[in-house]
Amino acid sequence: MRILGLLLLVACGDDVLVIDDAPPRDTSVVPDVREPDASTEPTTLMLAGAIAPTHDPAIIQVDGIYMVFGTGAGISVRTSLDLHNWSLSGQVFATKPSWITTTDPAHPNDLWAPDIAQFGGTYHLYYAASRFGSNVSCIGHATSASPTSGTWVDHGAVICSTASDTFNAIDAAAFVDPTGTPWLAFGSFWSGLKLVPLALDGTRDGTAMYALSTRDDAAVEAPFLVARDGWFYLFESVGLCCRGSDSTYEVRVGRASDVRGPYVDKDGVALLAGGGTLVVTGDARWKGPGHNAVLRGATGDFNVYHAYDATSAGTPTLRISEMQWTVDGWPRSAGP
Repeated sequence: MRILGLLLLVACGDDVLVIDDAPPRDTSVVPDVREPDASTEPTTLMLAGAIAPTHDPAIIQVDGIYMVFGTGAGISVRTSLDLHNWSLSGQVFATKPSWITTTDPAHPNDLWAPDIAQFGGTYHLYYAASRFGSNVSCIGHATSASPTSGTWVDHGAVICSTASDTFNAIDAAAFVDPTGTPWLAFGSFWSGLKLVPLALDGTRDGTAMYALSTRDDAAVEAPFLVARDGWFYLFESVGLCCRGSDSTYEVRVGRASDVRGPYVDKDGVALLAGGGTLVVTGDARWKGPGHNAVLRGATGDFNVYHAYDATSAGTPTLRISEMQWTVDGWPRSAGP
């Protein structure tokens, strides 16, 4: 299916509607002045230290320290001064926040797929409380004046889904658009990826929900949003995770002129119709690369994700690759 014109997605309650006449592309966004270096290929960084097991990495740089938050007991924290050498630096929660009833009773403090962003004068950490294969899920929210202090205040759930919902409230990705408005993308299987607006305190702002991406087999999750050169890019993980060396994850991308969509791939196929331009796929050793985040900085952009190491019993391992942009504005990542 090809998109011949833009559509604006709006919501009434939590029911997603589609109407015509989306607003024009925002040309006021300051272009990204960095140009891709066509003379070199992007490379995958050599990593050492506490890089495995790492699953669903979220990354931020605070006071010169790179921090990776990942799935696990209480949300794992890893730190590095150079992006290459990593140390395990504890966890966000020593025990499960008391409001959570949606995790596996056998592993009550296992919290998934964190994401971190700074807006409204503080740092916001979002995380999933669920159990495998269920959409009885919640996305929790915690804040910290400085993540390097290791001190977080939990604020409960931002959004939950139940067995009667058509979406799954996991895999959160916070995003601040060029106007300073925060959003939360999320979703896993069921009817695909969604987007809701946030208030500056990090809570959900209203009841609007926008549909971003889906596929016939529903195997799409882990959204991540990037704004660049007047476009919004939606990265997604397609396929199956969490199966060690049998994982089939790969990272795909589409872009839109409005953060709410519609997103299309390089060939013009809508992500809501199963489109998505390939960014990273697996090889003989590194299986199922996915659940990526993009680290943007003055020295360039990096694609951060996990992949399953077939030479180490399929252990999920932190991977970081350089990411360039083509002259027509599409991401080009090393990997897997």
